[in-house]
Amino acid sequence: MNLSNLKPAEGSTKNRKRIGRGTGSGRGGTSTRGHKGAGSRSGTSTKVGFEGGQMPLQRRVPKVGFKNPNRVEYTGVNLDVLQELVEKFSLKAVDFDTLKEHGLVSRNDLVKILGRGELKAKLEVKAHAFTATAQKAIEAAGGTIVKL
Repeated sequence: MNLSNLKPAEGSTKNRKRIGRGTGSGRGGTSTRGHKGAGSRSGTSTKVGFEGGQMPLQRRVPKVGFKNPNRVEYTGVNLDVLQELVEKFSLKAVDFDTLKEHGLVSRNDLVKILGRGELKAKLEVKAHAFTATAQKAIEAAGGTIVKL
């Protein structure tokens, strides 16, 4: 082995045309940037969604409806999920910290208990909101609810 037969490893190099390496390369001169204008200079960039001066799609499409800025978003947790937690970890009470610990909610979430499934365990459930069916089911099982 000597310097005359050294080659880069297979697949380590790309076979691409290098620009700005003289007129003989076929990509010299303006280096594929065209003549004059901001796009031919270094350090230029366009805003995301810029369409060359054409009215951008985001502004062309009609906006429909109303987005309430005061909307309160809850993270829903169903009764069947609570029942699974009780069976797995034999809990007597479920609060925000318990749900966060088991990865059901995040730090800044508001929790709403939803009524899907069945709850057999007697539980004290602490959450920000409850649906009517969830509230009835928890109380029917002998549990209590506490609104945070």
